[in-house]
Amino acid sequence: MTIAVTGAASAVGDVVRDVFDEEERELYTQREAPHVDGAALDVTDESAFVEALDGTDTLLHLAWESASEGGWTSAHGENVRGTYNAFEAARRNDLDRIVVASTSHVVGMYNREDPGEMESLTEELSTVVGPEDPLRPDSYYGVAKAACEAIGSLYADRYGVDVVSLRLGWLMTEAELRATRAGPAARHRFARAMWLSPRDCRSLVSAAVRHALPTSPLVANAISRNEDRYLTLAETVVALDYQPRDDAAAVLAES
Repeated sequence: MTIAVTGAASAVGDVVRDVFDEEERELYTQREAPHVDGAALDVTDESAFVEALDGTDTLLHLAWESASEGGWTSAHGENVRGTYNAFEAARRNDLDRIVVASTSHVVGMYNREDPGEMESLTEELSTVVGPEDPLRPDSYYGVAKAACEAIGSLYADRYGVDVVSLRLGWLMTEAELRATRAGPAARHRFARAMWLSPRDCRSLVSAAVRHALPTSPLVANAISRNEDRYLTLAETVVALDYQPRDDAAAVLAES
Protein backbone atom coordinates (compact mmCIF):
# COMPACT_ATOMS: atom_id res chain seq x y z
CA MET A 1 0.00 0.00 0.00
CA THR A 2 1.20 3.49 -0.87
CA ILE A 3 -0.21 6.29 1.30
CA ALA A 4 -0.03 9.96 0.35
CA VAL A 5 -0.22 12.42 3.25
CA THR A 6 -0.99 16.07 2.55
CA GLY A 7 -0.44 18.63 5.27
CA ALA A 8 2.38 16.44 6.57
CA ALA A 9 3.88 19.41 8.45
CA SER A 10 0.60 20.44 10.10
CA ALA A 11 -0.12 19.93 13.80
CA VAL A 12 -1.88 16.66 13.04
CA GLY A 13 0.70 15.69 10.43
CA ASP A 14 3.51 16.12 12.95
CA VAL A 15 1.77 13.59 15.21
CA VAL A 16 0.69 10.95 12.69
CA ARG A 17 3.05 10.88 9.73
CA ASP A 18 5.39 8.39 11.42
CA VAL A 19 2.49 5.95 11.84
CA PHE A 20 3.37 4.86 8.32
CA ASP A 21 6.66 3.28 7.28
CA GLU A 22 8.91 5.44 5.13
CA GLU A 23 8.71 3.02 2.21
CA GLU A 24 4.89 3.15 2.13
CA ARG A 25 4.28 6.88 2.56
CA GLU A 26 4.58 9.94 0.32
CA LEU A 27 4.63 13.19 2.31
CA TYR A 28 3.43 16.53 0.97
CA THR A 29 3.53 19.93 2.64
CA GLN A 30 1.82 23.19 1.77
CA ARG A 31 5.23 24.86 1.62
CA GLU A 32 8.82 24.01 2.42
CA ALA A 33 9.17 22.43 5.86
CA PRO A 34 12.76 21.60 6.83
CA HIS A 35 11.67 19.07 9.47
CA VAL A 36 9.66 17.02 6.97
CA ASP A 37 11.24 14.95 4.23
CA GLY A 38 8.52 15.60 1.71
CA ALA A 39 7.61 17.58 -1.39
CA ALA A 40 5.74 20.87 -1.51
CA LEU A 41 2.26 20.58 -3.02
CA ASP A 42 -0.21 23.39 -3.61
CA VAL A 43 -3.49 21.56 -3.04
CA THR A 44 -5.40 24.33 -4.82
CA ASP A 45 -3.61 23.28 -8.06
CA GLU A 46 -5.82 20.47 -9.33
CA SER A 47 -3.48 19.23 -12.05
CA ALA A 48 -0.53 19.11 -9.65
CA PHE A 49 -2.65 17.17 -7.15
CA VAL A 50 -3.69 14.66 -9.80
CA GLU A 51 -0.06 14.16 -10.82
CA ALA A 52 1.10 13.75 -7.21
CA LEU A 53 -1.34 10.90 -6.55
CA ASP A 54 -0.25 8.82 -9.54
CA GLY A 55 0.57 5.36 -8.21
CA THR A 56 -1.00 5.98 -4.80
CA ASP A 57 -3.51 3.67 -3.10
CA THR A 58 -4.77 5.83 -0.22
CA LEU A 59 -4.82 9.55 0.57
CA LEU A 60 -4.74 11.04 4.06
CA HIS A 61 -5.77 14.65 3.46
CA LEU A 62 -4.69 16.93 6.33
CA ALA A 63 -3.81 20.09 4.40
CA TRP A 64 -5.68 23.13 5.69
CA GLU A 65 -4.68 26.79 5.83
CA SER A 66 -5.66 29.02 8.74
CA ALA A 67 -8.51 31.39 7.89
CA SER A 68 -10.04 34.36 9.69
CA GLU A 69 -13.21 33.77 11.69
CA GLY A 70 -14.45 37.32 11.15
CA GLY A 71 -16.46 36.20 8.15
CA TRP A 72 -16.33 33.99 5.09
CA THR A 73 -13.08 34.77 3.31
CA SER A 74 -11.25 33.53 0.23
CA ALA A 75 -9.11 31.34 2.51
CA HIS A 76 -12.18 29.35 3.58
CA GLY A 77 -13.09 28.86 -0.05
CA GLU A 78 -9.55 27.82 -0.96
CA ASN A 79 -9.59 25.16 1.76
CA VAL A 80 -12.82 23.73 0.40
CA ARG A 81 -11.39 23.89 -3.12
CA GLY A 82 -8.28 22.04 -1.97
CA THR A 83 -10.44 19.29 -0.51
CA TYR A 84 -12.45 19.06 -3.74
CA ASN A 85 -9.15 18.70 -5.58
CA ALA A 86 -8.16 15.92 -3.18
CA PHE A 87 -11.29 13.94 -4.03
CA GLU A 88 -11.02 14.63 -7.74
CA ALA A 89 -7.36 13.57 -7.78
CA ALA A 90 -8.31 10.42 -5.86
CA ARG A 91 -11.07 9.63 -8.37
CA ARG A 92 -8.90 10.22 -11.41
CA ASN A 93 -6.16 8.02 -10.00
CA ASP A 94 -8.61 5.31 -8.92
CA LEU A 95 -7.54 5.39 -5.27
CA ASP A 96 -9.01 2.87 -2.87
CA ARG A 97 -9.64 5.29 -0.02
CA ILE A 98 -9.44 8.90 1.07
CA VAL A 99 -9.34 9.86 4.75
CA VAL A 100 -10.12 13.51 5.44
CA ALA A 101 -9.55 15.56 8.57
CA SER A 102 -12.89 17.05 9.52
CA THR A 103 -13.57 18.64 12.91
CA SER A 104 -15.88 18.47 15.90
CA HIS A 105 -16.71 22.11 15.15
CA VAL A 106 -19.20 20.93 12.50
CA VAL A 107 -21.45 20.09 15.47
CA GLY A 108 -20.01 22.70 17.80
CA MET A 109 -23.24 24.50 18.70
CA TYR A 110 -24.50 21.57 20.76
CA ASN A 111 -24.09 22.15 24.51
CA ARG A 112 -22.64 25.59 23.82
CA GLU A 113 -22.49 28.10 26.68
CA ASP A 114 -21.59 31.13 24.54
CA PRO A 115 -22.72 30.97 20.88
CA GLY A 116 -19.95 33.38 19.94
CA GLU A 117 -17.12 31.38 21.52
CA MET A 118 -15.84 28.22 19.81
CA GLU A 119 -14.36 26.64 22.95
CA SER A 120 -17.18 27.07 25.45
CA LEU A 121 -19.37 24.35 26.99
CA THR A 122 -22.25 24.39 29.44
CA GLU A 123 -21.90 22.63 32.79
CA GLU A 124 -24.77 20.30 31.88
CA LEU A 125 -23.77 18.41 28.75
CA SER A 126 -27.36 17.43 28.14
CA THR A 127 -27.16 16.54 24.45
CA VAL A 128 -25.27 13.46 23.27
CA VAL A 129 -24.07 13.88 19.68
CA GLY A 130 -23.37 11.13 17.16
CA PRO A 131 -22.33 11.21 13.50
CA GLU A 132 -25.95 10.98 12.31
CA ASP A 133 -27.15 14.05 14.22
CA PRO A 134 -27.83 17.28 12.30
CA LEU A 135 -24.85 19.51 11.60
CA ARG A 136 -24.62 22.63 13.76
CA PRO A 137 -21.37 24.42 12.89
CA ASP A 138 -20.09 26.91 15.45
CA SER A 139 -17.87 28.91 13.07
CA TYR A 140 -16.97 29.51 9.44
CA TYR A 141 -14.25 26.93 9.99
CA GLY A 142 -16.96 24.45 10.91
CA VAL A 143 -19.01 25.46 7.86
CA ALA A 144 -16.03 24.86 5.56
CA LYS A 145 -15.37 21.44 7.09
CA ALA A 146 -19.07 20.57 6.78
CA ALA A 147 -18.84 21.37 3.07
CA CYS A 148 -15.87 19.02 2.82
CA GLU A 149 -17.84 16.23 4.48
CA ALA A 150 -20.56 16.81 1.87
CA ILE A 151 -18.01 16.53 -0.95
CA GLY A 152 -16.88 13.23 0.54
CA SER A 153 -20.45 11.98 0.60
CA LEU A 154 -20.86 12.85 -3.08
CA TYR A 155 -17.70 11.04 -4.13
CA ALA A 156 -18.56 7.98 -2.07
CA ASP A 157 -22.07 7.74 -3.52
CA ARG A 158 -21.36 8.78 -7.11
CA TYR A 159 -17.91 7.30 -7.69
CA GLY A 160 -17.65 4.53 -5.14
CA VAL A 161 -14.58 5.92 -3.38
CA ASP A 162 -14.11 4.70 0.20
CA VAL A 163 -14.32 7.86 2.32
CA VAL A 164 -13.64 8.42 6.01
CA SER A 165 -14.22 11.84 7.59
CA LEU A 166 -12.62 12.10 11.02
CA ARG A 167 -14.24 14.73 13.23
CA LEU A 168 -11.10 15.54 15.15
CA GLY A 169 -11.35 16.91 18.66
CA TRP A 170 -8.72 19.04 20.40
CA LEU A 171 -5.32 17.47 19.78
CA MET A 172 -3.07 18.33 22.74
CA THR A 173 -0.32 16.89 24.82
CA GLU A 174 -1.05 16.10 28.47
CA ALA A 175 0.85 19.23 29.50
CA GLU A 176 -1.25 21.39 27.19
CA LEU A 177 -4.41 19.79 28.55
CA ARG A 178 -3.39 20.59 32.13
CA ALA A 179 -2.65 24.18 31.12
CA THR A 180 -6.30 24.76 30.18
CA ARG A 181 -7.16 24.78 33.89
CA ALA A 182 -5.69 28.28 34.06
CA GLY A 183 -8.25 29.62 31.58
CA PRO A 184 -12.02 30.17 31.64
CA ALA A 185 -14.05 27.34 33.19
CA ALA A 186 -16.16 26.83 30.06
CA ARG A 187 -13.04 26.48 27.92
CA HIS A 188 -11.57 23.98 30.36
CA ARG A 189 -14.78 21.95 30.18
CA PHE A 190 -14.41 21.99 26.41
CA ALA A 191 -10.87 20.64 26.73
CA ARG A 192 -11.99 17.84 29.06
CA ALA A 193 -14.74 16.81 26.65
CA MET A 194 -12.91 17.18 23.36
CA TRP A 195 -9.35 16.09 24.15
CA LEU A 196 -7.64 13.87 21.60
CA SER A 197 -4.31 12.58 22.86
CA PRO A 198 -1.42 12.13 20.42
CA ARG A 199 -1.39 8.38 21.14
CA ASP A 200 -5.10 7.99 20.39
CA CYS A 201 -4.80 10.23 17.33
CA ARG A 202 -2.13 7.95 15.87
CA SER A 203 -4.19 4.86 16.62
CA LEU A 204 -7.33 6.30 15.03
CA VAL A 205 -5.64 7.60 11.89
CA SER A 206 -3.97 4.24 11.35
CA ALA A 207 -7.34 2.49 11.71
CA ALA A 208 -9.04 4.94 9.35
CA VAL A 209 -6.42 4.23 6.69
CA ARG A 210 -6.16 0.45 7.10
CA HIS A 211 -9.34 -1.00 8.62
CA ALA A 212 -12.03 -2.50 6.39
CA LEU A 213 -15.02 -0.17 6.24
CA PRO A 214 -18.55 -1.37 6.97
CA THR A 215 -19.97 1.53 4.96
CA SER A 216 -18.88 4.54 2.94
CA PRO A 217 -18.91 7.41 3.53
CA LEU A 218 -18.03 6.91 7.18
CA VAL A 219 -18.11 9.86 9.58
CA ALA A 220 -16.32 9.17 12.85
CA ASN A 221 -16.00 11.19 16.02
CA ALA A 222 -12.30 11.39 16.85
CA ILE A 223 -11.60 12.05 20.52
CA SER A 224 -10.10 10.13 23.42
CA ARG A 225 -12.24 8.12 25.84
CA ASN A 226 -12.89 11.16 28.00
CA GLU A 227 -15.20 10.69 30.94
CA ASP A 228 -16.69 14.14 30.25
CA ARG A 229 -17.31 13.68 26.52
CA TYR A 230 -20.64 14.27 24.81
CA LEU A 231 -19.60 13.11 21.35
CA THR A 232 -20.32 9.40 21.08
CA LEU A 233 -17.52 6.99 20.24
CA ALA A 234 -19.70 3.92 19.73
CA GLU A 235 -19.76 4.22 15.93
CA THR A 236 -16.01 4.87 15.75
CA VAL A 237 -15.23 1.86 17.96
CA VAL A 238 -17.49 -0.46 15.98
CA ALA A 239 -16.65 0.74 12.46
CA LEU A 240 -12.88 1.15 12.87
CA ASP A 241 -12.12 -1.06 15.88
CA TYR A 242 -10.80 2.08 17.59
CA GLN A 243 -9.61 1.40 21.12
CA PRO A 244 -8.92 4.77 22.79
CA ARG A 245 -6.60 4.55 25.79
CA ASP A 246 -6.50 8.05 27.24
CA ASP A 247 -8.99 10.04 29.34
CA ALA A 248 -8.72 13.75 30.08
CA ALA A 249 -10.26 13.33 33.53
CA ALA A 250 -7.70 10.70 34.49
CA VAL A 251 -4.79 12.86 33.28
CA LEU A 252 -6.06 15.88 35.22
CA ALA A 253 -6.59 13.79 38.35
CA GLU A 254 -2.93 12.83 38.35
CA SER A 255 -1.69 16.36 38.92
